[in-house]
Amino acid sequence: MYLIVRLSYKRLIFVLFKILRIMAAVNFLYRSTKDKANLHLRLLYRFNETDFVFGANTKFETTKDYWSKQHKKKSKDILITNKQTEINNELNKIENHILTAFNFVKTDEVSKEWLQTQIDNYYNPPQEVKENKLPSELTKYIDFYIEYRKHESKQTSIQKFKVIKTKIEEMEVLRKAPFLIKDVNDNFKNEFVKFYKSKNYAQNTMQRELTFIKTFCRHARFLGLETHPQLDSLRLDSVKVEKIYLTFEELDKIEKIEKEKLTDSLDNAKDWLIISCYCGQRVSDFMRFTAEMIRIENGKKLIEFTQVKTDKIMTVPLHPKVLEILDKRNGSFPYAISDQRYNDYIKTVCEIAELTQNITGSKHLETAPKSGIFRKETGLYRKCDLITSHIGRRSFATNFYGKIPTTYLIYVTGHSTEVMFLNYIGKSNKDLALEMTNYF
Repeated sequence: MYLIVRLSYKRLIFVLFKILRIMAAVNFLYRSTKDKANLHLRLLYRFNETDFVFGANTKFETTKDYWSKQHKKKSKDILITNKQTEINNELNKIENHILTAFNFVKTDEVSKEWLQTQIDNYYNPPQEVKENKLPSELTKYIDFYIEYRKHESKQTSIQKFKVIKTKIEEMEVLRKAPFLIKDVNDNFKNEFVKFYKSKNYAQNTMQRELTFIKTFCRHARFLGLETHPQLDSLRLDSVKVEKIYLTFEELDKIEKIEKEKLTDSLDNAKDWLIISCYCGQRVSDFMRFTAEMIRIENGKKLIEFTQVKTDKIMTVPLHPKVLEILDKRNGSFPYAISDQRYNDYIKTVCEIAELTQNITGSKHLETAPKSGIFRKETGLYRKCDLITSHIGRRSFATNFYGKIPTTYLIYVTGHSTEVMFLNYIGKSNKDLALEMTNYF
C-alpha cells in the first residue's frame, strides 16, 4: 500500500502494466573456479515473445562448498540454518532492488551494463553532487574523479591517474600557481609539452596523458564546472611504435633449445613464454593458470578464467602447443613466478635461442647512472633485449591474423573493436589494401 500511495496514478498504471506484461526473475549462480568468490546475478525476463538474460557480478562473497552442498538443503545444524537465513535475507534484498529498478526502466534500456550499474547502486546509492562542492583545481579534481569512479576504475587506472596528478603538481611548483579546470587550453598544452620534454618523456606518453587530462575536464563539465572553449580541440600526435613479436619460426627455435642449456627456472619461463604466444592472454591472467581451470567440451580442452584487468569471464581453447607442455609436466602448468623475474628470464631464453638480430624498438634506460629515473628510448637493440611479458599476446594476435577469423581473435585478445585490434598488431590502411589484392 505504501508503494501505491507514493506513485502517481499514471506511474502506477505503467508499473502494473509492465509487471503484467513482463515477468522478470532473478537468480544467483556460483561461476568461479575459486574456493571463495562473489556470486553472479542473472536477470531473466520475456518481452514481445523473446527471452532475455543478462548477468553481472555482485559483491556478495561465499564459498563454493557452502553454495553447492549446503545452501539449498535442509539442515538440522542450527549454525548452517542461521547462515542460510542470513544469506537468503541479503540475496532477497538484492533481488528486490533489481526488480524494483527493472519496473521503472524502459525495457529497451536494460543491458548488462545497466544491470551492473543497479548492483553498484545497491552497495553505493548515488548521491547528488552539488556544483559548489566540486573542486575547481585540476589536481584536486583528479582526486575527486578517482573517488567518483572508484567502483568502475581498475587499480591500474587509478595508479595512472595518480601519476598524472604528481606530474601536474611538479608543473605547478615551477609556475608557482595551481592549474584550474578552466585553465586547460592551448597555453596549458604548451606548458605541458615543454615540461614533459624537459623530463624526456616519450611522445606517446604525452599524447596519452593529455587525453586523460581532457577526460577529467570533460567529466567536470558534465557535472557543471566551467571549462575552456579550446578544451575539445586540444590534440597531440602519437608516433608509430614498432610492434615487436615472435614469429612461428622464432617460437620453433625457442621450443628446440636443448634442455641442458637451461636451468629449471629458465625452462619454466620458456614454457610460460610458449603458452603465452598460443593463448593470447596478459601475464596477469596466464600466470594464474592451473589444471583445475581446464574443462572438456566435445572432446576439446578449454580453459576458463576471469581476466584481472576486465573482470570478464573467458573460455579459451587450448592450442596443441600448450597441451604438449601440459603433457610434458604431467598435466600441470609451469609454476608461477613474479612478472619481473619472468621478464628477466625470457630475455635470457631468447638470447640462448639466438634471437640476437638488431631491430628497431624502445627500451627503458636509466637517464643517468644511479639516478633511478628510467625513460623509454627508441633505437637499434638486440631482439632478445626487447622481449617482455607482453610479447605473447601480441605474437598470438599477429601470427594468427589472417589464419583465424578476426572476430575470434578479438574475442581472445579482448579488444573492443576491430580498429583497436588492427592498430594493436600494426596494420595500416596500406597493409589492408595489399592484403585485399590476394582476393582479386
